[in-house]
Amino acid sequence: MLQQSKKKQILDKISDYVRIDKYGPSTICNIYFDSENHDLIRTSLDKPIYKEKVRMRSYNVPNENTEVFLEIKKKYDGVVYKRRISSQLHDMEAYLNSGVSIDCNEQIKKEIDYCFDYYQLKPALFLAYDRIAYYDKMNDEFRISFDTNIISRDYDLELEKGVYGEKLIDSDTYIMEVKCSSGYPMWFLKAIEEMKLYPHSFSKYGSIYEESLKRKESTIYSNETDRKQETVILGKRLVKVVA
Repeated sequence: MLQQSKKKQILDKISDYVRIDKYGPSTICNIYFDSENHDLIRTSLDKPIYKEKVRMRSYNVPNENTEVFLEIKKKYDGVVYKRRISSQLHDMEAYLNSGVSIDCNEQIKKEIDYCFDYYQLKPALFLAYDRIAYYDKMNDEFRISFDTNIISRDYDLELEKGVYGEKLIDSDTYIMEVKCSSGYPMWFLKAIEEMKLYPHSFSKYGSIYEESLKRKESTIYSNETDRKQETVILGKRLVKVVA
C-alpha cells in the first residue's frame, strides 16, 4: 500500500524496464457473487491453503454490448489460477438470470455452473477501482499494477449502473500488486529493496466485508448501550414512584 509519492518514486526506478498495458488507465468494475451467509469471503479471510472467489468483470462501465468476463479466481498454496469465460453483457446476464446458453468454453462454464449451484451464489457486492498496469518489456508474465479509488456498494448490483458507493481508501493511496509466474527480476528486487517495500496480504473484497462487520458490531453495541441506559432511567423512575 503506497502513497502517491512512493508510487511515482518506484515508477521512476523501474521505467526503463516496463511498458504500460495497451489498455492504459482503466476503471475495473466487478460484481462479486457469494452465498447467503458469505461463505466464500469468510473462508477466504481464514487464509486456507485453497480458496476461491467468483466475479463478473468489465473494463470501464459497460453497456449491454460490452464484453464482460465471468470467472472463478482460485488460489492454492499462494498461486492464483483464473478460469474465465466472456460474452456481451446482455448475453451474460441472460445466462446468469435465466440459464440462456452462451458461446464459450464448455469445460470452464461447467466449473462455474457447479460453483453457482454448490454455493447457491447470488450478487453480493459491486466493487470498482482505477487501475494502471505495467509489463516487463522482456517478459509479459511479469506484471505490476496500481489500484486506487476503491469504491463499493451492496445495492444496485449491476455493472451498467456505474461507479458510485463508499470509498475504501483515500485517493492518494495505491495498492501495488505484483504478478509473476516465476521469480522477480533483479531490477525489481533492487528497486523494492532500496525503497524498503515488503509484501503484504490485502483483499479488496475481504477488507470491505470486514469493515461491514465492524459497522454492524458498532450498531449492535450502540443499540445495546441505548437499551441499558433506558433500563437505568426506567429503574430510577420506578424507584421514585415507589418512594
